[in-house]
Amino acid sequence: MFNKVVTNQTKTMVLLMLVFTAIILLFSGLVYFSIVNFSHQRFYELLKIRTTTIVQIEKSKDHLDLPENYILNSLNDEELPMEKDYVFAVPADSNFKKISQEVHIPDYFFKSIVRKGEANYNDKEFYYIGQTFKYDDKEYIAIASAKNHYVIYYLGFLKRTLITCIVLSLFFSMIFSFYLSKTLFRPILKITGKVKEISSENLHLRLEAQPDNKELNELVDTFNGMLNRIETSFETQNHLIGNVSHELRTPLTSIMGEADVALSINRTAEEYKDTLQIILDEAEKLDKKIKALLMIAETGFDGKIQKMDKVRIDQLLWDVIETLRKIDSRNNIYLDISMLPENPKKLKVQGNEQLLHLAVANIISNGCKYSNFQQVKVSLGATDTDVYIIIKDFGIGIPEVEMNKIYDPFFRASNTKNYEGYGIGLPLARNIVRMHHGELIVSSDENQGTTVQMRFPNFYTARPERAEKTRV
Repeated sequence: MFNKVVTNQTKTMVLLMLVFTAIILLFSGLVYFSIVNFSHQRFYELLKIRTTTIVQIEKSKDHLDLPENYILNSLNDEELPMEKDYVFAVPADSNFKKISQEVHIPDYFFKSIVRKGEANYNDKEFYYIGQTFKYDDKEYIAIASAKNHYVIYYLGFLKRTLITCIVLSLFFSMIFSFYLSKTLFRPILKITGKVKEISSENLHLRLEAQPDNKELNELVDTFNGMLNRIETSFETQNHLIGNVSHELRTPLTSIMGEADVALSINRTAEEYKDTLQIILDEAEKLDKKIKALLMIAETGFDGKIQKMDKVRIDQLLWDVIETLRKIDSRNNIYLDISMLPENPKKLKVQGNEQLLHLAVANIISNGCKYSNFQQVKVSLGATDTDVYIIIKDFGIGIPEVEMNKIYDPFFRASNTKNYEGYGIGLPLARNIVRMHHGELIVSSDENQGTTVQMRFPNFYTARPERAEKTRV
């Protein structure tokens, strides 16, 4: 429940605060413990100097006969705070308990000095350092001790200062985290607000690029590209609905008109026969247009699963040419194989043979029909990654101003009135080519001819997951 309520902006702010807090605490701890360690070391160095001085003074005496507890005071004018200096003769039995009780210094400290030659010790307030020395073949211990005011007072001040700085730093880090998270998410919130404004009524709206934000601009460009595709799809759909309504209404109007006239008055058997023939012809046109429409819809549907196999494009072309010649002997098709690769494997594509046959046959058939059955040249070639089919005719061509409509279903160019057709061959072929992850390019000059280039990725560059079936 909490995750649903808390926004990413709040999470980012909290995360930044935690990071800043961890960094501040880490550096504060490093500063504090570094200074404490330095103060300890420095104070021990001063005490060592004092101890060395004691040893030198004692050794310079003519006679050294010390009691068990020999406390020295005022060795010089520059004493350390509450300094106490001691010189002890090491007992013969190395038992320091009596001395320890008198001077309140642990006996293990004395034993450590004797064992190591030098040792240090502190009881939080007082710091001790001692070392051994010999005089007249007898062993002695010199100890210097003092109170470390720096640790007690100055480090306390340092601790309070650091705590104050940490509190202030946390306060400012909270403000900075809030400002930074707000700044980071402002463009995203702006984009979100803009997206909410976009609907089917205003698909022309686009997201604005964000200055100096490369990653976010990539998202903006991607989303705008998606909007372009959606807008194009909506426009195409609306255009298709308009074309379909017109194309289906025309034969239906003729059928209803003929039937209404036939029923209005009694007619002869011959007249009824003529009327029924007209109705049959219009019904057949309507049936062909509906079938064509269904075929376009099926090949353009992204959820339909089509079976994909290895297809040799050269064999496919021979089959298409043979079929078209059987349909109409006037079809004059020349297959140019001068660009065939040495390796025939490069001519294999992954696809549905029936659909590819339909697409290629439609393009070649259009070339033959609109060139008044002049020769249509079909060229086949391949690279390491793609297979190319180029179909060139020398027919009536397509007017330049109408080139942007050639993929609209049922659209026919203005110079095709004397040719039979329904305007579904090219959009159908393009859908099939796209289904096979290929590309169809049309170039044309009116009264000079049309060239159609079809490109398909070969079988060996196709993705492995399309090996058996492809979702199209």
